Amino acid sequence: MILDHLAVAGETLEEAVAHTEEALGIALGSGGNHPRYGTHNRLIGLEDGLYLETIAIDPDAQPQEQPRWFDLDRFEGPARLNNWILRSEDLEAEKAQLPLHAQRYVAMQRGDLRWLMTVPSDGLLSYDNIFPAVLQWQVEPPAARLPQSGCRLSRLILSHPQAAALQEALDRIISDPRIAVEQGDLAMMAEFVTPHGARVLR
Repeated sequence: MILDHLAVAGETLEEAVAHTEEALGIALGSGGNHPRYGTHNRLIGLEDGLYLETIAIDPDAQPQEQPRWFDLDRFEGPARLNNWILRSEDLEAEKAQLPLHAQRYVAMQRGDLRWLMTVPSDGLLSYDNIFPAVLQWQVEPPAARLPQSGCRLSRLILSHPQAAALQEALDRIISDPRIAVEQGDLAMMAEFVTPHGARVLR
C-alpha cells in the first residue's frame, strides 16, 4: 500500500479550509459532497502524486442513519489534521493485513469518482482513529487533475501511547520513510516544504 492523501477535519468546512490555508500559505481548490456519510470537502494537489483534503459534516445533508466515517460525528474543537489514507491496488486481497476492526469496506462515489474505502461500522479507525483508512480507486486517482499547491510532504509524524503496537501494525502494510511513529499522547503532525518555506500542519 502507498500513501494517497491526508485529511484535515473541522467542525465546519470553512474552519478546516481556513486552518489549512493559514498553515501552508496556499489556497484550497473546490470539492464536493459525500451523500452516503453527509460530508463535504475541498481539495488541493501535493507533489509526488498526493493530495490534501479538508472535510466536515455537511449541514445541508440528510440526517445520517449510520456513523460517519473518520469519526466525524464526535469531532469537536479546532480544525486539525485528523486522518491519513493509503491506497491499495486490491483491497479485497489486502484487507487481511489490516486490524480486524478496519477490514470492513464500502463502495463510494462522488461525481465521476468511484472507490472502495475501509470504514469501520462505528466510524472510528483503529488506534484511536490514528490508523490510516485504506481505499482502492476504481477510476484514475484524482491527484493529477487537482489544482496544484507546490507543497511537498516531507514527514508525517504519528504520536500514540501504544507506539510500538501501532508501528508493528503499520509495518505490515506500508514502508514509507516519510512516516514516523513516536511514543506520546495522541497527535498527528505533517511537515511540508512549500513555496513559502518549511511549514507544519497539525
